[in-house]
Amino acid sequence: MVVIARMLLRRILVLVPLVLGVAAFVFIVMRFSNSKPEYAYFQGANPTPEQIHQFQVENGLLDPLPLRYLRFIGDLARGDLGTSVLTKKPVLESVTTALPLTLQLTLLGLLIAVVLALVFGVAGALFRDRWPDQVIRVVSLVGVAAPAFWLALLMIQWLAVGQGLFPTGGYINPADSTSGWLRSMTLPALSLSLPVAAQLTRIIRTSMVEELDRDYVRTAIGSGLPPIVVVGRNVLRNALINPLTVLGLRIGYLIGGAVVIEQIYGLPGMGQLMINAVRDGDPAVVQGVVLTVAIGFMVVNLLVDVLYLLVNPRLRSAA
Repeated sequence: MVVIARMLLRRILVLVPLVLGVAAFVFIVMRFSNSKPEYAYFQGANPTPEQIHQFQVENGLLDPLPLRYLRFIGDLARGDLGTSVLTKKPVLESVTTALPLTLQLTLLGLLIAVVLALVFGVAGALFRDRWPDQVIRVVSLVGVAAPAFWLALLMIQWLAVGQGLFPTGGYINPADSTSGWLRSMTLPALSLSLPVAAQLTRIIRTSMVEELDRDYVRTAIGSGLPPIVVVGRNVLRNALINPLTVLGLRIGYLIGGAVVIEQIYGLPGMGQLMINAVRDGDPAVVQGVVLTVAIGFMVVNLLVDVLYLLVNPRLRSAA
């Protein structure tokens, strides 16, 4: 536990400059974009130059860029992501409203991807070079090549419009109907998770094959241990070390892919919030969403590092 706590402290200290770097990048990009919050604020009401100047002065838009960045970092340290120029609401309020749906979509997609990858990756390794393995390898290759947005459109056409098994879009709160929530989230989660599941399947299969060829496996089975015990207790645990390193990056793909999937299925999550803010010229909301997603990605990778340390005893001794 001391080793894990020490490693966790080091990772948290590294997160601080990373967050500041991401904040600086987002701040600079938004400042040099074509979005004009002073015009978005008046929402096409043809403001006079005096009104625009007054808005710029009141919001510090005419201050030097370094001063505006320091003010932005100070507000960020207090948990203030700014105020939307369109809705006049704090950005944090909009983010906290949209974030739960994106988390639900990402976590459900992650769960589906991990379960499918474990089942088919292990099956492919155990039936190596036989027909189940060949089928799994071909299907996983197709899954890696298939973009999530294409799968989303295909599933809507086939399972929603054609078969009527699922709704074509929209969101039902789980507090209102658990079954309705599950039906509304199944197709988005599948669309998001299948490419990740295909990639993880290939990685898990390769790791399992390498582990099954090691001497300790043959020794354990030769000494009388049931193969299912050897595979479940030793082989699988050792084989999952390498896929864990990839899992953190794939979670980033899931978070980023949720932006597109939410638009296709009409889900009011972080992706739809950011797309609407970009379209309407609301830089404070874009800034808040990008920072929240970036910080979430860093935290997820931190948790994956801890999990990797728990699974791999050699790293614990090295740390």
